Amino acid sequence: MHPKKRAFITGSAGFIGFHLAELLLQEGWEVAGFDGLSDYYDVRLKERRHEILHQHGTFSSTIAQLEDTTSVSKSIADFKPDVIVHLAAQAGVRYSLENPRAYVDANVVGTLNVMEAARAANVQHLLMASTSSVYGANTEMPFDENQKTDTPLTIYAATKKANEAMGHAWAHIHQIPITMFRFFTVYGPWGRPDMALFKFTKGILEGTPIDIYNHGEMYRDFTYVADLVRGIRGLMDAVPGSEGAAPETDNLSPVAPYRVVNIGNSDKVRLLDFIEAIEDELGKKAIRNLMPMQTGDVPATWADATLLQDLTGYKPETPFREGVAKFVQWYRDYYEV
Repeated sequence: MHPKKRAFITGSAGFIGFHLAELLLQEGWEVAGFDGLSDYYDVRLKERRHEILHQHGTFSSTIAQLEDTTSVSKSIADFKPDVIVHLAAQAGVRYSLENPRAYVDANVVGTLNVMEAARAANVQHLLMASTSSVYGANTEMPFDENQKTDTPLTIYAATKKANEAMGHAWAHIHQIPITMFRFFTVYGPWGRPDMALFKFTKGILEGTPIDIYNHGEMYRDFTYVADLVRGIRGLMDAVPGSEGAAPETDNLSPVAPYRVVNIGNSDKVRLLDFIEAIEDELGKKAIRNLMPMQTGDVPATWADATLLQDLTGYKPETPFREGVAKFVQWYRDYYEV
């Protein structure tokens, strides 16, 4: 009988961490979660996610902040994980305009704490979340991992770019295999209330106007959350330096067991079409408040996910209408509306 594989997930009460933990627990992994339960959005949603995970006998959790060096290092040292997936972060492009310090504390200091603990625990693979926001002002689409990412437009994107650079240095110095993955707009059940899909659904149901930036002429590579975590799960096994993807697409570092991988649907969807799908699902029209482009926002994101497919054999494909329908069903059940 094989001993259970052990995964340590930061941000386990978060939208993506919850779905990943659920997937691993169903596969028979032992999972330790770490989450600060910050009040950036409704804490009850986070607590409910953790409650669901705790129904599995093989899930345990630590409630503490990433900046708390002692808690991070002790919980990782005690658990002795095979793999760490670092998803916890101060998220949100817009909030980073108001409170930049929260991003440096959580995303830069917090990430260093996780990397240091991963080194001390000698993990087999450290995977860390980056974001499509690092592509910043790039205009060449679709975005692929070999493009330069020197033009971030928000402090959020800048902290994630810093994480990528820190990860590379760490992988080089300590020879710890590190995979950074860049998410594109993630949506689905148990999603974040500060994200567009959640706000739009709530506004349409309540009959309050919804803010639509750049008059809806924005394009996003909407990635359904179940697809995203399947992509992460595949990358957990694709340890940099132990196997090769097709050399022409792989961006494995020449000096470290380190790579960056996009996880996206490889399809760009117009925001107005996305809103229409929500309206169709709810059987109700939105009151549209058309607004100019917001500072720090980009008009389009679109992933080249060839490398993900080369490494894992997996390609996210859930059509956005299907994903929206699943979210709306969850929203109605959860809020009883």
